[in-house]
Amino acid sequence: MKNIFNKISYAFIALAMVSCHSDLDQSPIDPDSFTEEDVYANADEAKSALAKLYAGFAVTGQQGPAGNPDLDPNDIDEGFSQFTRTLFYLNELTTDHAVLGWGDAGVADMHGMYWTGSNDFTNAMYNRLGQEVSFCNSFIENAGQLTDEEVQTFIAEARFLRAYAYYNLMDLYGNVPIQVTVATTLPSQNTREEVFNFVEAELLEVKDLLPASGANEYGRVDRVAAWALLTRLYLNAEVYVGQNRYNDCITYCNEVMNSSYSLNMSDGNGNGTAYDELFLADNDSNGAQNEFIFALNFDGVQTQTYGGTTFLVHAQIGGSMVPADYGVDSGWAGLRTTSSLVNQFEAGDMRAMFYTDGQSLEIEEIAQFSNGYAVTKFKNIDTNGNPGVGSGQDLRTDNDLPLIRLAEIYLTYAEATLRGGNGDMSTAVQKINEIRSRAFGGNTGNITSSNLTLDFVLNERSRELYWELLRRTDLIRYNQFTTGSYLWPWKGDQPNGISVDSYRNLFPIPNNNLATNPNLTQNPGY
Repeated sequence: MKNIFNKISYAFIALAMVSCHSDLDQSPIDPDSFTEEDVYANADEAKSALAKLYAGFAVTGQQGPAGNPDLDPNDIDEGFSQFTRTLFYLNELTTDHAVLGWGDAGVADMHGMYWTGSNDFTNAMYNRLGQEVSFCNSFIENAGQLTDEEVQTFIAEARFLRAYAYYNLMDLYGNVPIQVTVATTLPSQNTREEVFNFVEAELLEVKDLLPASGANEYGRVDRVAAWALLTRLYLNAEVYVGQNRYNDCITYCNEVMNSSYSLNMSDGNGNGTAYDELFLADNDSNGAQNEFIFALNFDGVQTQTYGGTTFLVHAQIGGSMVPADYGVDSGWAGLRTTSSLVNQFEAGDMRAMFYTDGQSLEIEEIAQFSNGYAVTKFKNIDTNGNPGVGSGQDLRTDNDLPLIRLAEIYLTYAEATLRGGNGDMSTAVQKINEIRSRAFGGNTGNITSSNLTLDFVLNERSRELYWELLRRTDLIRYNQFTTGSYLWPWKGDQPNGISVDSYRNLFPIPNNNLATNPNLTQNPGY
């Protein structure tokens, strides 16, 4: 459903939030224009409110691209606070995948790995996710008063979105409060294991309440999304709770792989690979949508934001790059990548989407856009080379952004099998080769079982999923994020990279939240 956000403007007003972000308990207030009785009068109105839950991950406020923000603008610039833009800072900018040359406060902390409990971006993510939990709690509580069968599906979707928010809170911050009702008391802090168990229990319950595979509107989740998030949860269970859950991971990988979702193999622009179609402006209709299990929809007219794919497209353009080639008017000259990512690609791998003219491979000064290759993965043009419908203005891109897609599940299946799960090695090789056949435009990049190792899978995840908000989590699982076993340029704020303290595998609880909620305890090391 490309235009699920057409219903957002009403839902924005109806679910306005107070500007209080000191903990994970942020209560809705009665709006001026509508009452909760209006919002939840029937299933149609409840669907408008449901749109706000999806929008909580995509946009930043009631106006767009800026103005009347959900988060307090005194805490962070609204454009910086959008969910996927902030997650990019935390999960990609902290790794070998990206550097950002801007001088905004807190940006250099990310790649240099010296952030504190006052960093704007770690704080914004904590509060953004906490607010999403509040949106979901309010919806679940109020929609529960309706008896329509359709509304029960809405509630299951809200529970999935809340579980996704808590998954990210657990992954990024560890011990966080679990709040499942609208309340005015300060919440107590739960352990990471308790949050893990909560997310697992919610997903196991809602997977049978969500629509069947492919039965929901595009842009809304079905039960396959719950299966897929369970695979991510179980793959990282040893990190999160010290448990081997690889058999469970394989179980739900199989469910996903046997669903209606399929790897996109439609090379609509005839360039030899169908990989680039996944990130073009018509990826809601060019075949890529069949691979997207959970995606955020961005429309060049309906949803404007300084984050999302607007950020990914614009911030990667600078130097001698021509913005019109990417379907926009101008570039923001910020993002590039390191040689560590570039050097992972083999000749003939068409996933290597880099702009090199006037760019050096190595980075001597992060602030200089010409240092480091630019990435050209996201373009606001469609399969036929036409600009997206939102072209002509900096704030408009049409690309949807996948948060979970089928290729990730193939890679997860292979890794869980190698780590001792009860998967089949020949199936793992087959699935990896499906991914690589698309990448190479044929079988020249295919591997055999002797090539399939854990290190190979980690590198293949990097090649397939770079800039898709997963890299930090992957490196932590392989014990490479903070240690000296893998170094990349400017890791630890040093040109050749150094190890950093292991406590940085978690981000700090925001200092402001600690000051206002005595029930919270800071993560060790901060």
